[in-house]
Amino acid sequence: MGRILIRIAAALAALVGLGWLGLQVKPRPLAPYGVQEPALATIPLPAGLPAPVERYYRSLYGDEVPVVTSAMVTGRMWLRPFGVTMPGRFRFTYEAGQGYRHYIEATWFGLPLMRVNEWYLDGHGRLEIPVQGTVEGPHTDQAGNLGMWAEATFLPTIWLTDPRVRWEPIDDATALLVVPFGDGEQRFVVRFDPESGRLALLEAMRYRDEAGGKILWLAATVPGRTVTAAGATLDATGAATWLDQGRPWAAFTAEEIVYNVEVAEYIRARGE
Repeated sequence: MGRILIRIAAALAALVGLGWLGLQVKPRPLAPYGVQEPALATIPLPAGLPAPVERYYRSLYGDEVPVVTSAMVTGRMWLRPFGVTMPGRFRFTYEAGQGYRHYIEATWFGLPLMRVNEWYLDGHGRLEIPVQGTVEGPHTDQAGNLGMWAEATFLPTIWLTDPRVRWEPIDDATALLVVPFGDGEQRFVVRFDPESGRLALLEAMRYRDEAGGKILWLAATVPGRTVTAAGATLDATGAATWLDQGRPWAAFTAEEIVYNVEVAEYIRARGE
């Protein structure tokens, strides 16, 4: 009996080790979208912006900012479903200021283990997750709109070119970002690094699910890796944290950003 128990323990340890090893393998990136980015129109940097906001945009674009109407963001990521950190890859598709589609693959040994499809279209959110099923409802709509505007760190000129959006001053390193949501508005507190002027953090009260209340949600841009889009050098990695969890539950690193390509059909599709 003792030898059998030892063999069982050894087999279980080997399985746990194999499982851990598979989670250390970084997946290959998704294929490039394969559509050439068109020439982008520009507008002058608007006057009257709060001081840290103007500093941020001037550091990226100078006196002229590109007008972005759509974006395709492809990269790799990690997320922590069920408390287990998993590598993965993603493609996020945006109709700027209108809606998005998220496609995410969590991987094991670089192979898709869990596929997630999420949409925020026509003011409504829908999330399809294996095991959990489909999630939708008014809290999902509220969260989806906040997510869309926070993810505009990958296409930040939409915060200037969309007439429904406005900036309000707070202090030399902080501003209020007001965005539309249905017939009303939502607000972010946006914090900028006082040394570099880079955008560091967006804060908002957001629903995590349909059952609970709002929780402070933090969307941070992580210094280090960068990605070039429309001639600007952007922070490539964004990390999301629920305050009650105390640490990020996911981080997404953009490896390719393409602006103003046709996304009308792709954004309403499913899968890669």
